[in-house]
Formats: sequence, structure tokens, C-alpha cells
Amino acid sequence: MKVKKILALIGLSVGIGFSGCNYLDIVPDNVATIDYAFRTRNTAESYLFTCYSWLPGHAASSAVPDFVSGDEIWLYQNVSGRPNWQIARGNQGVVNPLLNFWAGKEGATDLYRGIRECNIFLENIASVRDMTETERALWIGEVKFLKAYFHFYLMRMYGPIPIMRENLPISASVDEVKAVVRQPIDECVAYIINLLDEAAEVLPDDVLFPATEKGRVNKVIAKALKAKVLVTGASPLFNGNRDFSNFKSKTGVVFFNQTEDEQKWIRAANACREAIELCESQGYKLYTYVPAVGSASLSDTTRTELSFRGAITEKWNSEIIWADNNSMGNSLQRYSQPRMHLGPGYYSGVHAPPIKMAEQFYTKNGVPIQEDKNYPYQDRFTLKEVEEHDKLYLKPGERLPMLHFNREPRFYGSLAFDGGRWFGTGWLNDVDNAYVEARAGGKAAGHPTNYSVTGYWAKKLVNYLNTASDDNYVVQQYPFPLMRLPDLYLLYAEAANEAYGPSAEVIAYIDKVRERAGLKGVEESWINHSLIPEKFTTKEGLRDIIHQERLIELAFEGHRFWDLRRWKKSVEVLNQPILGWDIGQESPEEYYRPMLLFSQEFSIRDYLWPIQEAEILRNQNLVQAPGW
Repeated sequence: MKVKKILALIGLSVGIGFSGCNYLDIVPDNVATIDYAFRTRNTAESYLFTCYSWLPGHAASSAVPDFVSGDEIWLYQNVSGRPNWQIARGNQGVVNPLLNFWAGKEGATDLYRGIRECNIFLENIASVRDMTETERALWIGEVKFLKAYFHFYLMRMYGPIPIMRENLPISASVDEVKAVVRQPIDECVAYIINLLDEAAEVLPDDVLFPATEKGRVNKVIAKALKAKVLVTGASPLFNGNRDFSNFKSKTGVVFFNQTEDEQKWIRAANACREAIELCESQGYKLYTYVPAVGSASLSDTTRTELSFRGAITEKWNSEIIWADNNSMGNSLQRYSQPRMHLGPGYYSGVHAPPIKMAEQFYTKNGVPIQEDKNYPYQDRFTLKEVEEHDKLYLKPGERLPMLHFNREPRFYGSLAFDGGRWFGTGWLNDVDNAYVEARAGGKAAGHPTNYSVTGYWAKKLVNYLNTASDDNYVVQQYPFPLMRLPDLYLLYAEAANEAYGPSAEVIAYIDKVRERAGLKGVEESWINHSLIPEKFTTKEGLRDIIHQERLIELAFEGHRFWDLRRWKKSVEVLNQPILGWDIGQESPEEYYRPMLLFSQEFSIRDYLWPIQEAEILRNQNLVQAPGW
């Protein structure tokens, strides 16, 4: 193979004309030619890892839309460096789109550049001689997976996207560049699935060397992502979406099928089932906390909480399907930690779930608070004194709102709030209990920059083994989980319900998740405690149950943002006000008053990201998203 300039292989950026990137930015170890990059196994492996490096920073809350671009986490007014939060505030635009993953601008990863690098790898890996064909096939499978994931990530934001099967050469004509156009959603999904199928054929069930290779792609991950892609493609945003009936190519091709295709749900259910069977054959199971030596006296209440929290924070536990080793949960933990000391030790605690997030969790009876016939929903903001028997959840003697009483274990395992028990960060038993002090004058209040604007924190993201003092805060890091087994169980329940309607099997998979959370099954809970006892017997009713189960189980993990969109519920949910407690007050009567922090507005156009205006001018065969 003759030496070629790197630009000839990188070619053109899809949809944005000529690439302005420098080859020294992307070639591993600054080697000067692609020939050299693929001369040996070691240099080729470096290029493989370069392909991995273009994964978005999944745990970097300022670099992805997952956490603060919707309604799950709110920030105080003057926080800086968060372009993604401006999306939540309705400030997205076409001149300089926020989180521009299409071109790698405004705080986002350039995913098309990542795809180009995958193409370079696939075009050149055959030239490497000092490696086995088995290893070559495995690496090809990994890169095809990454290429599929990058396309999927873009599709969730932009809808119909250009498919980058191969790089355009530097010699491409203007007409060839303008041939780069959006493809219909069904073609995008089909291409992504084809790549994942090809990857799964050659990938091992698990990485060959778990001690050093955890985080690299295997067959389980590929099958699980295939299930998620097919469920996404079958969901209302992408399946029979008539709101985008006029969204067409310049040649009149409609990008969204206008009639719902029920076969998509059947294919999705089959893919979910196949992924679950593979996972379980490899020993994946729901995580349960095993007490460390000396902590065997922990109560069942505490063990349930730690099973739920540990499913996220325990490294490579039994239910982690895919975690990003390059995205450690450091900053997320700091953002989710209320101050438990008064000294200068570094905390942050700025990630603030609104009151609506506290309201979405079930009662202790396992049904929504507005449905539980024994729960005082209308009086949820009325204060009540905490009694001694609630001390593993709430501080005895405190006056707290009814909203914080008699809730399911995941409520207490997910949220920290004033008067709520904090297990961890040095308090590691059921005797020496610590409680959050968030009212004016409390340890978690009053800091000029490190505080929660709503009075809540995302407790579930914080490793209980972190340590804190007046002078220091030490984080026990963990690879951020992108897919857990409960995610896959609930995807299967959703797809099977949509494909076939309610069944014992669908409910069984929901109940697996509920059981680990300390709840009774769906049927028992709804029959005995709900104002709508027959809800689980209809497709529509069970759909609502499954949706809420996902929003609860996967809260604060980056799923809500995408789920609300694919369900087409954002236009309803993201037009509700953002409320928090009156955090500047000291007395419970004044503190526990819901305060309006922001009135969100979400319209149909906000379901899809806009393409930067300059890109449309450069390639006028590209079509802007509707409403932009």
C-alpha cells in the first residue's frame, strides 16, 4: 500500500462539506500516515481505541443532553458552562445549535468524525499482517458496533440522518458532496441493525480478558443495543408520526412512515427476548447488596436501598450490561451530593431534581401517589411530624411534607432532601444515622455556589463508600452504566405489550424489577391499592404502568430525556412548571412551599435537533428539521 495523505482517507464530513480537521488531531501517537497507523498490530490497536474515544462523555453532564436538557435535573439561575441546560430553558437555535453533535460544536462530540474514523479503520485493517484473522474479525466487530452506535445517537437527536457507509474521497465533486442527504427513518434503523447483526456474529459473549478489557464491546452489548434501537424505531416518535407528515427530502421522499407498523413492535420484542436470554445464559442477574464484613446487622430497609443504589455505583456488578469506562461517575457524584459538613471540603451539589421527580415515585403500596386510594394526594404538601419508626427514612421529630411519607424504597434510595436519612459518606450503620439539613442554616444550605435550587439531590448516583470531612471529599469512582438488566427487562415488557397486549409474561418482567425494589407485583398492588384496579388488564393501562416503571427505575441515569421523546410525551410533560421548595427559609412551614422556578415550553419542533444553518447553506439538498 502506497503512502497516502491522511486527508484522502478522511475525505469529507457528511453533510458539512470539506473537513477542516488536522490529521495530527486524530492519528494515534501522531504517526504521519495511515500506512504507518496500520503497519503493525500495536499501531492498529491504537487506532481501534481512537474509534472508542469518540463515544460521547456519557457521565459528563455538561457534554450530553441526558441529564439537564429536559426536566429531570434543574440548576440555579447563574450556573455557567452548561449549554445543554439552555436547551431545557428553550434557547436552542439554528445559527449555533446547542450540543451540535452533527459537527462537533457548542460543547458536543463530533459524531460524524467518529464515524469517519471507524470507516478509516474498516478500510485499512486488512493491511495489518502481524495479527490473527480471529482477532481481526473481532476488532472489525467492535468498530462496526461503534459505527452503529454513533448513527443511533445521531438519529435520536436529528431523526432522519445521512448514512455514512463509507468516506467520500478528497477528490469528490460538488455533486457528490450534495448527494449527502437525509435518509428515511426506516432506512436509518435498518442500516444500524445490519451493522449490529454483523458485529454480533463475530464478537465474543464476553471480553476475553475481563480484568483489563471491561467496557469494550461484546455480543451481549451488541444484542442489547439492537433491542433498544428496535424499540426506539417502533416508538411513536419514529413509527407513524403524522406530526412530521410534511418532513420530506428535496425529491419528495417522506422521512417518517405515516401509518404505525405493528410489526416493528414484534421485531423489537423478539430482539429484546433474544438479548435477555443471552444475558441470563451468561450469568447476568439483578444485583443485590451483599453486606461487607462487620455490617451484617444492617436492616432489610438499608439493604434494599443499597441494592438499588449499588446497581449503579458497584463497578461491573451482575446487572451491568454496558458501562463506559471512559466516563467515570466522578462529577455526577459531586453534583448529586448534599453538603454534610460545614468545612471547605469540596462539594458541589448543584444537580437539583424538581418536585415533579419526587412526585413520580410510587407510594409504599407500589402504585402512583394520585392513584393510591389510601394516600392523601391532595394533602401531599401538608406537614406531619416524623415518628421514631420512620427513622431509617426520615429524621424523628422533624416536620416534613406528606409527600415524603409512606413512599416506596426507591424514593428514599433515589432522592436526598431535608430531613431525609443519608446512608454513606462515613455513616455506615443503622445506629449512627445522618440526616440532610437543607433548610436555611443547615449544612446543605447557604453555600453561594454549591447548593440545590429545589431542595432535592439525586442520591442514587452517589457511591455510599465515598468519604467526606470538613476538609475533603473523596469519590469512589465507577464506570457510568449505559445499559442495565432492568432497562432490558422493561424494554421487553413494553415491546411485548405493544405487540401482543397484556400477558402474564409481560407483568412477570415488570415484577422482577419491582421485587428487587421491595414492592409487590403489579396485579397485587393495583387490585388492592389503586383507584383503577383493572388498569393492568388493558394495553393502554399497562403501557402507562410500564412507562412509569421505567421513569422510576432508571431515574437520573439519562434515560428519561430520550424515553419522553420517543413516547411523544415531551410535549405534555415538558410544558409543566419546574417547582422547588422555598430553600431560603428556615422554618418548615415557610420552607415547604412549592416555588415556581421556571415555566418550560416544549413544542413539536423540539423533538428534533436543528442542523446548523451554515450546513444547510453549504449543501442545499439537506432539509432542515420541521419548525426550524
